[in-house]
Amino acid sequence: MRKRIVIALGGNALGNSPEEQLELVKTTAKSIVDLVEAGNYVIVTHGNGPQVGMINLAMEVSHQEIESPDMPFAECGAMSQGYIGYHLQQSIQKELVKRGMRRNCLTVITQVEVDKLDNAFNNPTKPIGSFYSEEEAKKIIEEKGYVMKEDAGRGYRRVVPSPAPQKIVEIRTIKDLLKKGNIVIACGGGGIPVIKYRHGYKGVDAVIDKDKTSARLALDLKADILLILTAVDQVYINYNEEDEQKLKKMTVKEAREYIKDKEFSEGSMLPKVEACIEFASKSNGYAIITSLKKAKLALEGKTGTIISKY
Repeated sequence: MRKRIVIALGGNALGNSPEEQLELVKTTAKSIVDLVEAGNYVIVTHGNGPQVGMINLAMEVSHQEIESPDMPFAECGAMSQGYIGYHLQQSIQKELVKRGMRRNCLTVITQVEVDKLDNAFNNPTKPIGSFYSEEEAKKIIEEKGYVMKEDAGRGYRRVVPSPAPQKIVEIRTIKDLLKKGNIVIACGGGGIPVIKYRHGYKGVDAVIDKDKTSARLALDLKADILLILTAVDQVYINYNEEDEQKLKKMTVKEAREYIKDKEFSEGSMLPKVEACIEFASKSNGYAIITSLKKAKLALEGKTGTIISKY
């Protein structure tokens, strides 16, 4: 039976430079086309942490050294969506041709509406861009009004809010493209965060968690499966301890208990499990967390961790 699958690619599926990314997405494309070849409708989302940081840094250096225009962070996010989407499209299209499959693949530069009253705007937490000394950070605060915080003893970095996704602005376009059998790449980096005003939308300096946006997209599309691809084949409890245990399946209730017991790290597995809970608890579908290389096997029930309502 043909399924509608939202695939959320983790950072391990992409790279830290254009050269590294072009090489890595070859493997990514094979896994994606495997699922298309099996008869599924596929929508791809992805992170953009290293890429948007690289773009933001380049724009900052350019602004300082040759006095080019200062580039807002939302625009840097849009650039990263286009850059990553371009590489994914190329690799997926090559893989389709290799297999003699006639499908179109395209990227939707996606805006995601956030609430201007979201508490996240009062407490910026997401570090972006390069590291600075304390003296440099103070100067940036004075000149630009940025919020700068010390990051794990490595120096000071700019931090921006991470508000919750409320609405995917281009959702109707994504639905139309999907109905026609296209492979759609959307909501890159969690989407470009925008606030709605009377006459339209305006970008804001923020980063939306890409797994939360992927769950929102999967719900809006009435997807059958939210497939979150990361560096491990399955989710663990007691991770890196003598009694560590792989989880083949979790109900929403069990997943919430594990979160309560602090089984999942905030910087890695926790947002993925939370996104799976959001999707599984509000839909008739289920979520899977597994590695990129094991995506097809996970859909066949041979590996991965399934998160379901019951």
